[in-house]
Amino acid sequence: MKMLTISATVLAAFLGATAADKGAIFIDLQPKANQKLSENFHNEKFEGNNLSKLPKGESVFGEVRFKIDEKMIQLSSKYVEKKPDKVEGIKVDRKIKKLYLLHATGFGAFGNLGDPLYINDGTAIGKYTVRYDDKAEEIIPVVYGEDVRDWFNHDQMKLAPRGKVVWEGENDFARQFGAKLRLYMTEWKNPFPNKKVVSIDFGRQGESVAAPFCVAITADE
Repeated sequence: MKMLTISATVLAAFLGATAADKGAIFIDLQPKANQKLSENFHNEKFEGNNLSKLPKGESVFGEVRFKIDEKMIQLSSKYVEKKPDKVEGIKVDRKIKKLYLLHATGFGAFGNLGDPLYINDGTAIGKYTVRYDDKAEEIIPVVYGEDVRDWFNHDQMKLAPRGKVVWEGENDFARQFGAKLRLYMTEWKNPFPNKKVVSIDFGRQGESVAAPFCVAITADE
């Protein structure tokens, strides 16, 4: 009898995909998206500074299945003036138990305390506003050092207690600085799973140099 050998890596990927598929709903960001993954991020002069190597289509990151499209949502900052402070009305229109946010921020980890591109841990940089059909809302905070960090790992992979690095990669621009790229996943449990979520707003907070961005959102029914 011929035996089939499956590597631990392949088995883990298969088990992760199986778990992630159960009840997964992809929230479509494209109607509100404003940044192509293949375009230069944060400054047109930063040639090769993009997420073009992030796999497109459905992929499992951190045991959750996400759908990666051509564009994402990029918010503004002191150094990203052509993007909005807030994007409203990301359509959901269903009851959900959880949200999984695939996101990060531009800037924050370069230099040390006092450097203009450095952000102190605990700084509020953004928020997701979950809006229900009864007009109530819940806030999902985005705090630097807690939920996300700079997508460039200048800080040599410091942890973010509420966030989890689920993808690491590179691009030509980051390679010049000896840096890698990273994306975080935040899991949010809906306190009112029996109420319909109409939409989600994504906005920046505070006056830091952070330029938060969201690549994909998956919901769990």
